[in-house]
Amino acid sequence: MGLIKDVYSARFYNELAAVAVGVIPAFDKTGFVKKALSPAFKNMEWKERMLHTTQVLHLFMPKQFGKAAKLLVKLVDELVKTGVSDGLLPYIFLPEYVAMYGIDHFRESVYALEQITQFISAEFAVRPFLLKYGDEMIGVMTGWSTHKSAAVRRLASEGSRPRLPWALAIPALKKDPSPLLPLLENLKNDPSETVRRSVANNLNDIAKDHPGVALSIARKWKGTSAATDAIVKHGCRTLLKQGNPEVLALYGLTGTAITVSDFTVTEKHVKMGDSLSFTCTITNTGKKVQKVRLEYGIYYLRANGQLSRKVFKVSERDYAPGEVCTVTRRQSFKAITTRVFYPGKHEVSVIVNGEEKVKHPFVLK
Repeated sequence: MGLIKDVYSARFYNELAAVAVGVIPAFDKTGFVKKALSPAFKNMEWKERMLHTTQVLHLFMPKQFGKAAKLLVKLVDELVKTGVSDGLLPYIFLPEYVAMYGIDHFRESVYALEQITQFISAEFAVRPFLLKYGDEMIGVMTGWSTHKSAAVRRLASEGSRPRLPWALAIPALKKDPSPLLPLLENLKNDPSETVRRSVANNLNDIAKDHPGVALSIARKWKGTSAATDAIVKHGCRTLLKQGNPEVLALYGLTGTAITVSDFTVTEKHVKMGDSLSFTCTITNTGKKVQKVRLEYGIYYLRANGQLSRKVFKVSERDYAPGEVCTVTRRQSFKAITTRVFYPGKHEVSVIVNGEEKVKHPFVLK
């Protein structure tokens, strides 16, 4: 498997230029490829190459953004006609072009983003417009939430997420998510699973800053349909992991007749690259069926010497009266790009219906 930056290559630029020459007036195919494959290109990482591609294309486009925007849409149409449908990642530079050069051209940019996102997602490119145009852009995106294209409807919910990962932050929506609520309301029964999952992610973002707002939506939507129930459950996942009592009660996860015993951590010392193993016994000591959400927490040592808990779900199911279940789990400490491991004292815990029942230390070496 090659490096992600290698989606930009001589072959890619030649194929792109071959399409562009039939769309963009007086397009200099040879000059474009030469500029794209500049001496500095070889040492660029993926994002640098993406931005570089955007800037190089700009050199060969009309300087008037309105004309350029129409040509971008025509270029997308032509790419589709030539059969481009898989491996779309390198084309993320197309919506980036709109974000980079169209920020002062609202109407033309909105049109271009609406069209381009049906080819390659514009969820990142739409963020600068939310920052600059605020309610006006939210109004456009609320309109997009009833669009015939699922890709445009997804852009409405995904692009407006208050905490979209790896994207520009939208402080106004983190402070007050109320402008998003009509948009999300339009999408709660969307026929597309991809759109519904995006709605759930948006709701989960809201829950991190405004749990009361998310809970109000959850109570309102729960029971509407199986699909909407799935949105609510996924949208409440952070609150569930936090053990929020109101959301636990909403899902009937309030019983106290569940005990945890025989909690054993197999390795007292774990080497980086190895795994931690632990086991415990879960018992329903009551006389009624009890719904149990079983999780475990790993308290990771941070650079500042403090412990920070991350919660992992094991299961959520009914336990019959008197039922006994032995649970074994293994947690890897192999190097990953999303977390830095620090040697020292860590802890592992077992969580039942949001309540931490037992906790045990171990050392990462």
